[in-house]
Amino acid sequence: MKTLPAEFVQRMKRLLGEEEYRLYEASFDQSAVRAFRVNTEKISVEEFAEIDPFSSEHIPYVETGFYLNYDKVGNHPFHHAGMIYVQDPGAMATAECLEIQPDWWILDLCAAPGGKSSQLRNKLGEDGVLIANEIVPSRCKILTGNVERLGFRNTATTCLDPGRIAQLFPETFDMIMVDAPCSGEGMFRKDDTAVSEWSVENVLHCAQRQKGILEQAAAALRPGGYIVYATCTFSPEENEMVVDDFLQKNPDFELIPVRDAVKNHTDDGISYDGCTCQTLHYARRFYPHKSRGEGQFMAVLRDRRPCVPRSVPAKKQTGKVDPVVVEFLNETLVDYDPEQLSVYNGNPVYAAPAAVMDKKAAFSCGVTIGEIRKNYVQPHHQFFMAMGRQFKRKIELTPDSPELERYLHGEEIAVDCENGWAVVTTNGCTVGGVKVSNGRAKNHYPKGLRKLT
Repeated sequence: MKTLPAEFVQRMKRLLGEEEYRLYEASFDQSAVRAFRVNTEKISVEEFAEIDPFSSEHIPYVETGFYLNYDKVGNHPFHHAGMIYVQDPGAMATAECLEIQPDWWILDLCAAPGGKSSQLRNKLGEDGVLIANEIVPSRCKILTGNVERLGFRNTATTCLDPGRIAQLFPETFDMIMVDAPCSGEGMFRKDDTAVSEWSVENVLHCAQRQKGILEQAAAALRPGGYIVYATCTFSPEENEMVVDDFLQKNPDFELIPVRDAVKNHTDDGISYDGCTCQTLHYARRFYPHKSRGEGQFMAVLRDRRPCVPRSVPAKKQTGKVDPVVVEFLNETLVDYDPEQLSVYNGNPVYAAPAAVMDKKAAFSCGVTIGEIRKNYVQPHHQFFMAMGRQFKRKIELTPDSPELERYLHGEEIAVDCENGWAVVTTNGCTVGGVKVSNGRAKNHYPKGLRKLT
């Protein structure tokens, strides 16, 4: 049995009661639950079901989610191809709280490593925009890497303080996900560091920070929009008390019920002495001893003011694109929309959100086509992953083929393909790119992503 901080144990006993606490404590004898989502940007749930190698059981509140019982899934070709995203099933519940419209503009304010961002992006259509923000640069790189692997368009990553986001994008977003940094109590079963770093002082410190982040999120929300506030902790100070404090300071907002699919697998939020919100039971608590997954808290806040037009123009900006880029695209792709071409930070990009283009605020904006060198374009891995369906030259390999295994190790492979830039695919989904010359495919799979064993 994992040793938990004595003061945390007493707090949880007060929260749950002695009998239920024993059930919670017993959950530590069980392995953490693993799960994944199908990335519908690459493949439909129905198509994936026909080739699913994981014998997956569906998660009842996530249409694209499945429980996972498979070792080293990160080495599987389907993961390399961006067909799946591995994520805790409790964490998946937060993005399912609200019925999301395909044309919304969404901000994920504390986004790394990208699980909730990718789940939200899958719910958007071609007119929808996702901005995924992470304030820590090293974590923003991880976030951007996942956005690239999953092949997303109309998506930008930013590395900005939430206050700066509020300044740059006032009253802009239809929905904002605030998965706030927290004390991590819900992760104790699988994260020993969270256990060792826990203290009441840290709980209270996190609560103060969360209140500030939530206020900054509200400034970036359109009237009539929604904030989903979430943590992976159990402490009322970081959960219900933060929500109640926000509602007291922002009377235009209200706490609303989550979708039934999530409600049916979670517990009500908890009231407390001094609480002013009469609907805190609308907030949801996900417990590891009641549902399959780690601990989560979630609450949906709605701005009751009438909707107004966005303060940021939605029209794409073309910009001046080097003719060599157009020549490259014409030679490489079956089709593309010239109106979606732009230049960002000196690099040609495709399907870039206009809001971020205007502000020059992105870490990564849209699909980076590549680097312009002397009279030619060196394509970026993101270009292969996001535009693979449009490529003229495709090299389809089965998931268990020796050729695909060699490709994922960074080796050249023999191919029957005409010369030029091509994508390597498996089950129709792009794994990465190659440059074909005389029956040999020079490997352009990034070194940092290659299999080592």
